[in-house]
Amino acid sequence: MRFLGMDGCPGGWACLYWDGAQGLEILRLPTVEAAMAHLGPEGFAAVDMPIGLPERSFPGGRAAERAVRPLLGMRQSSVFSVPSRAAVEAGTDETIPDVERYRHACTVARATSEPPRSISKQCFAIFPKIREIDLLLQRRPDLLPRLWECHPEVSFRTMLGGPVPVAKKVKGRISEDGLKFRRERLAEAGFPVADLTQDTARRWRMGWDDLVDAAACAWTAWRIGTGVALSFPDPPERDAKGLPVAIRA
Repeated sequence: MRFLGMDGCPGGWACLYWDGAQGLEILRLPTVEAAMAHLGPEGFAAVDMPIGLPERSFPGGRAAERAVRPLLGMRQSSVFSVPSRAAVEAGTDETIPDVERYRHACTVARATSEPPRSISKQCFAIFPKIREIDLLLQRRPDLLPRLWECHPEVSFRTMLGGPVPVAKKVKGRISEDGLKFRRERLAEAGFPVADLTQDTARRWRMGWDDLVDAAACAWTAWRIGTGVALSFPDPPERDAKGLPVAIRA
């Protein structure tokens, strides 16, 4: 059995396949479906991307976001509130010109949130990946028992038993100290970290932070597969399409 951690990166997904010991395979794949196919019919996967979208957005976001934020201390701003499915769909509607798509998505987001709220450019930028997973799981319900949402900072918090004291980014730039700290925590948790380097990330055309975050996701996938992962909330909620809504760690 293998365990797959995925984080979005330029051109696709940073994918780390771990055997639970010292075996690690790193790939950059174009789609989550391709990543799951490479995992095979067994094994578990965790992805740093929302799964399960609300019909309307309320203060604090989904129950999953509300549950994990208080655990993260100064890192809680890394957990954003997921907008409505209608807003995500509007933001990925290719019939709308690029220059108008963000404005249109904000209009839909305001109409489907209480109180009315627009979306950030940062959140808008990952709409295609959110939509990719949403459509995949609606089409492939067989993947639901094996593919779960996680959040790297929640995973690292679980490793530490408390909030991560060092930021991953400072003023929008990668913090080497922050990523080295996270590599050390992964090593202490039994994860093979020799290839979690800037050179490896550069070779695979992904960010160093994408690589380290995908490793945290793979560690979470291992916890899911071995039955010890936490669920926020527990049990998971379900969205209108029947998809589970929970952050695992």
